[in-house]
Amino acid sequence: MTTETGVGVRAAPLDRAAMPMGTGRAGDRIFAGAARGSGIAVLAIVAAIGAFLVWKAVPALRENEANFLTSETWDPNAAPPRFGIAQLAFGTVVSSLLAMLIAAPIAIGVALFISFYSPRRLASGLGYVVDLLAAVPSIVYGLWGLAFLSRHMEGISAFLNGALGWIPLFGGDSPGKNSIFTASVVLAIMILPIISSLSREVFLQVPRANVEAALAIGATRWEMIRMAVLPYGRSGMIGASMLGLGRAMGETIAVAMVLTFVPGINWHVLEDGGATFAANIANGFAEASVTGRGALIASGLVLFVITLVVNMAARAVVARRKGFA
Repeated sequence: MTTETGVGVRAAPLDRAAMPMGTGRAGDRIFAGAARGSGIAVLAIVAAIGAFLVWKAVPALRENEANFLTSETWDPNAAPPRFGIAQLAFGTVVSSLLAMLIAAPIAIGVALFISFYSPRRLASGLGYVVDLLAAVPSIVYGLWGLAFLSRHMEGISAFLNGALGWIPLFGGDSPGKNSIFTASVVLAIMILPIISSLSREVFLQVPRANVEAALAIGATRWEMIRMAVLPYGRSGMIGASMLGLGRAMGETIAVAMVLTFVPGINWHVLEDGGATFAANIANGFAEASVTGRGALIASGLVLFVITLVVNMAARAVVARRKGFA
């Protein structure tokens, strides 16, 4: 429909309601189908990985003469085989939690500094440097931890043992350098850029009006962060920390190079010895028998389930705060 004037002809506004059904929605249908297909493909891959691990693990579990969940013994190549995941689960969970407790406050502090305190020119460079840590290969962290960090951890472990020895976790008679605590420090450095980068992106999404309103009523920089930034970004910070925790649980080479394997659960994290799922698989797979490989795959299945639970917990925390965000 057109309207004639003395100057010329002007087209009337496009009436979308008069368009044939489906003419303008083909792109939406294609995109929705592609997104749905991608989601289904990811779920199918995860299910296929889980099914493969179960298929390979069942024969070894049938031959096992020990309790797979509670035994601290790991000798799948013996006759009969005896193996359990108690020590591996303890080392994995404790080292990962310690790494997150060390890395999360530092990473969030770095993200806050880059976002709200640092000059704009300096902030860009600092952001690149922090993100660059995520690109360093795991084996480099392992070599650095083995050749440099572990040599200096003995004194730090002795200090912590003297100051916090009344806490069972930091107790013990012989603090060493190739301990779960040393592995946790290496893991903390590895997951720090992940937590920092994601937290920084969350802080940048805080509505500018909230920040300006807090400053307008006379709040200091820290009060503005405490009132406007941290409540808004709480779910993002928790989600970033949980993703870092999942990365720490699955780390292999760096932990295998730093941590010395000693059989049995040691509740003193400052003493030498310990084991994790990933490091045990890396160290034992090449020389394992058929049953031994099945046992290692069974331990990998447990790590697979733990990692899924951690990621699902992170998603649940983020979803609970979605309405506030």
